[in-house]
Amino acid sequence: MGGLFKLKQNGTTAGREIIAGLTTFFAMAYIIVVNPTLLSESGMEWGAVFLATIISSIVGTLVMGLVANVPYAQAPGMGLNAFFVYTVCFGLGFTWQQALSMVFICGLINILITVTKLRKFIIKSIPRSLQNAIGGGIGIFVAYLGLLNVGIISFDSGVPALATLNQKAFWLFLIGLALTIVLLVLKVKGAILIGIVVTTLIGIPMKVTVTADTVSFTEACQALPTTFGAIFTGEGLGSLFTDVAKIPLVLVTIFSFSVSDTFDTIGTFIGTGRRTGIFSDEDEKAMETSRGFKSKMDKALFADATATSIGAIFGTSNTTTYVESAAGIGAGGRTGLTSVVVAICFALSAFFATFVSAVPFAATAPALVVVGIMMMSSFKEIKWEDFSEAIPAFFAGIFMALCYSISYGIAAGFIFYCITKICKKQIKEIHPILWVVTGLFILNFVLLAII
Repeated sequence: MGGLFKLKQNGTTAGREIIAGLTTFFAMAYIIVVNPTLLSESGMEWGAVFLATIISSIVGTLVMGLVANVPYAQAPGMGLNAFFVYTVCFGLGFTWQQALSMVFICGLINILITVTKLRKFIIKSIPRSLQNAIGGGIGIFVAYLGLLNVGIISFDSGVPALATLNQKAFWLFLIGLALTIVLLVLKVKGAILIGIVVTTLIGIPMKVTVTADTVSFTEACQALPTTFGAIFTGEGLGSLFTDVAKIPLVLVTIFSFSVSDTFDTIGTFIGTGRRTGIFSDEDEKAMETSRGFKSKMDKALFADATATSIGAIFGTSNTTTYVESAAGIGAGGRTGLTSVVVAICFALSAFFATFVSAVPFAATAPALVVVGIMMMSSFKEIKWEDFSEAIPAFFAGIFMALCYSISYGIAAGFIFYCITKICKKQIKEIHPILWVVTGLFILNFVLLAII
């Protein structure tokens, strides 16, 4: 095992990787129930999406762990699944079969731009100051995600505010947060995982830790044929381009899926991989000199690209690299063994979904908050006294949380980076790829406004 995952070379141990894998899984396990609940609103079978969610997560995460040897987990992305249901199906009037077909095509596009190494070149074109801003911004986003998941930030009055602490879940979250912070300060091994487990147990007598309604594994298997391969039927790809008048809308939607998926992944890799050394400068040099897929970044990008199309075949929205992987990385995960542990947990969850669903947001939110705190150290590398560097860094870092989107944060950073360089007459410092990507972001915003 040590040789397969190169544990010693990465300064880690099997025990640490296992704890990291468990930490990542519990931080993202909510998707097992949330994704089918959301996608079923479009008319899809709950049990089918439940199993498709688990299968796509297992396949994508295993490829990430065994091929790329990096500690990232994959699953259908939150935000992209909401876009799938509320914008594509409800807003634009596409069927869920057609929406899945667009996700499948999006996956093929991601594979293409990965094989041609375009995604790698995009990463290389991002200036170091923005990379640090993305790292710190993901820290803010992860912490904000935890706070939103537990509902302790309220929007009832029309503006964000601290919720009235009149619910048991809020108090459980505060207990878990205090416990996790104490364990981390005391440098207890496995502090984040211990915090999740103990908080979940404390939630039992408080009646916050409760099971959700799920289906049995047998019922899910019986429902899976309703979505598996649906994209290859007349209702899927067969009907997607039959209406000539709708073809521009189809292309715009696929473009929007692809942009969000691509830059969510790039942001996650940059934000978590650079600070921890998972993707080092040596790996970046390997990307420049190697042919094929030899560097860890190359392999990780390819693993992420293939997962979306595989997920669409089984019947779920875009499968993407989860930002909650930061929780496992924060717990010490450095190799693909972490990912393999996550994949095993997803496989077991198909049989024990009732118990997995019992882990409340109040138990996992503290883990995301403390990991967010850790990741904000990337901000110290930014020259805040240089206003031209501070402006794009600020927007890249803050917009991720405010817009609830990694890709939108990156877009804001790119746009203001170009503006500041133009003002300083340093246009030559803007990489040509950065010009193109920034233009595509602006085009995406315009198209989204039109549709």
